[in-house]
Amino acid sequence: MKRRTVIVCAAALLANAAGAAAPSAIATSTGAVHPGVQTFTGSAQCTANFIFRDARGTYIGQAAHCAGTGGATRTNGCISGSQPLNTRVTVTGATRPGTLAYSSWLAMKARNETNQNACRYNDFALVRLHPDDVARVNPTVPGFGGPTGVGGAATGATVYSYGNSSLRLGIAVTRPKQGVVLQVQGSGWNRLLYTVTPGIPGDSGSGFLNAQGQAIGVLSTVSLAPLSLSNGVGDLARQLGYARASGFPGLTLVNGARRFKGDLLGAILRGG
Repeated sequence: MKRRTVIVCAAALLANAAGAAAPSAIATSTGAVHPGVQTFTGSAQCTANFIFRDARGTYIGQAAHCAGTGGATRTNGCISGSQPLNTRVTVTGATRPGTLAYSSWLAMKARNETNQNACRYNDFALVRLHPDDVARVNPTVPGFGGPTGVGGAATGATVYSYGNSSLRLGIAVTRPKQGVVLQVQGSGWNRLLYTVTPGIPGDSGSGFLNAQGQAIGVLSTVSLAPLSLSNGVGDLARQLGYARASGFPGLTLVNGARRFKGDLLGAILRGG
C-alpha cells in the first residue's frame, strides 16, 4: 500500500529521554502538518493518519510498512524487514525532516512476538516531528473534523477516512471517503471494509474514524480476495496499546480542533 517512485508496495526502543523538555504547543485549527498529508520514507510514499504526543515530543502516525524493506506482499511485521529507527522521513507541510521514532514491526521483532494476529495486523509507526515544526501542526482530519478520541467499529458500522495518495493527481474530491465495515478479523486486530472511493496505493497509513468521530484504525492493505478492493485497517486501540508497552507509556492521541461531521458531501465541499 505504500507507493515507491516506480513500484507500488506497503521494538526497538527509543533511547532514554528522561529529563527531556516538554514538547512545544501545537497549532489548533491551522497548520500545514495534519492528518492526511503525505510522508516519504526513502522512495516510499504513504499517507499520515493522526497526531500523537508524549513528554518527549509530537508525532505523526504512518503505517510501519511505509519503512519496510520488502515487497508489497511482505505484510507480516514479525518477519518483514524495516528501515531502522531514526531513519529520516519527509512530512509534507513540515520545514524539516522527521525521524522514525517507533515501528511496530521493529518492536515485535525485539519482543519475539508470537501472536500471529499482531504479526499480521500491527502495522503502525510514529514519526517524531522536528521541534521547529510542532507549531505548524493541526491535528484535525481535513473535511470531516475530529478525531474525538479512540474507539471501535463493529461489522456494518459506517466509517470515514481521508486519503491523499499522489496517484489521486491532486483531485481533491477523491480524498474524503465514506464506507462500511465488512468483517472484523484477527480477534479484533483488523477490519475489512469498503469505501467510496477505495483506498489505493499511497493511501497506506491513512486514519479511519467511526460515526462518532473516534479514531479506529490505520489503513494497511488492499485486498484482492476474497473481497476484491476491500481495505484492511488495523485496530488503532490495540496498536497504541502495543506502542505503550514498547517504550511509549505516555503516548496519547491529539484530538481535532474542529467538531466532527460525518457528512461526505460536506467534507468534499469543505476540503481541507
